[in-house]
Amino acid sequence: MPQPFAQAEPDTVFRLFDQTAGTYDLLNDLLSLGLHRLWKRQAVALLQPRSGARIVDLCCGTGDLALLLAERVRPHGCVIGVDGSAAALAQARRRATEQPWLPLEFIHGDVLALPLPPAMADGVMMAYGLRNLSSAAAGLRVIRHLLRPHGRGVVLDFNRPSHPLWAQAQRSYLQQVVVPVARMLDLEAEYAYLERSIATFATGLQQETLARQAGFAVARHHPIAGGLMGLLELTAGRS
Repeated sequence: MPQPFAQAEPDTVFRLFDQTAGTYDLLNDLLSLGLHRLWKRQAVALLQPRSGARIVDLCCGTGDLALLLAERVRPHGCVIGVDGSAAALAQARRRATEQPWLPLEFIHGDVLALPLPPAMADGVMMAYGLRNLSSAAAGLRVIRHLLRPHGRGVVLDFNRPSHPLWAQAQRSYLQQVVVPVARMLDLEAEYAYLERSIATFATGLQQETLARQAGFAVARHHPIAGGLMGLLELTAGRS
């Protein structure tokens, strides 16, 4: 099996998101026609967070998912957002101050080197982060480390379509829509990496295999958005 994420370098990824933090949410809305919000809500529904739960949102970025999760676990639960981009976390903290009743906290740090104890979370979310880690296997091991027995995890990211027509449609979208729009905002270099990162990303079946190797009792990959995106559903077994 080819090693996914071989080209991902944490320092490069952190700098990229530091540079794009101010326009990241606007670009997501423009480039997905707002559909990223639907996909994230699908991820939250699959995670099944409940009131009182403790959830860790890895690679939380500007905090949109953390806010959704915090709504679900209040008033007695909590959501901990983690990201390596200081600029993205500044945006997340600003958004959190606008809803001070939400049980949110944020940690600035590398997801693969977290100072969090084992089995401390009922659920773990990671959206558009696994593809950007230096090791997918290590990222899945972090999720397993954080989850209590029978805890749930969900990973949302781009999918590598198996059908040639969908694969071509994805490439065309990236080359003819994403990069030109980013070029208009002087962010071409920052967004040109997307096609490369998806090309080396683990397929759904590979993600399932890596997750089982990381110790998950259940690992199911669900293609969504016509196979252009994917949700990896994870359940921790007994410790």
